[in-house]
Amino acid sequence: MMQSIGRRYVQHFNYAYSRTGTLWEGRYKSTLVDTDNYLLTVYRYIELNPVRAGMVGHPADYPWSSYSYNAASVEIQMLTPHESYLALGKTSALRESAYRDLFQSHIPDMDINAIRLATNKSWVLGSEKFIEQFERRVGVAGKTAGHGGDRKSKAYKKSTTLTP
Repeated sequence: MMQSIGRRYVQHFNYAYSRTGTLWEGRYKSTLVDTDNYLLTVYRYIELNPVRAGMVGHPADYPWSSYSYNAASVEIQMLTPHESYLALGKTSALRESAYRDLFQSHIPDMDINAIRLATNKSWVLGSEKFIEQFERRVGVAGKTAGHGGDRKSKAYKKSTTLTP
């Protein structure tokens, strides 16, 4: 569905602006996210992308960000708040304050790398238990099982050599 929408939009955009070619690099990518443990970290990751790219100094400065809704009561008609966001507080003021507080700490590089890897590989992002539940329900691997090892190493050769 996303591929079809993307193709139609590119055709429309190119026609409207008398241009040719693609608008985006690569294909559409997505990943299933363990809500309980990772969703708000992914929110922070997304909201901070324009900051990391040097486009703005703060997530609130990026006009296409949901940060303004989540942290500052700016109404965005197309946005439906997620349960995890709503659980941050009983009132909108408490939720907004809690959301702003999330941005006071740095996202660990390990988490940034995990989000990027899961998204780029279309893996599941979550705890081991969450990934195992996904694999049992869907019957598809939620992450890589690995590809063996360094086939040039002595340890790998020894482990795969048949002994008479």
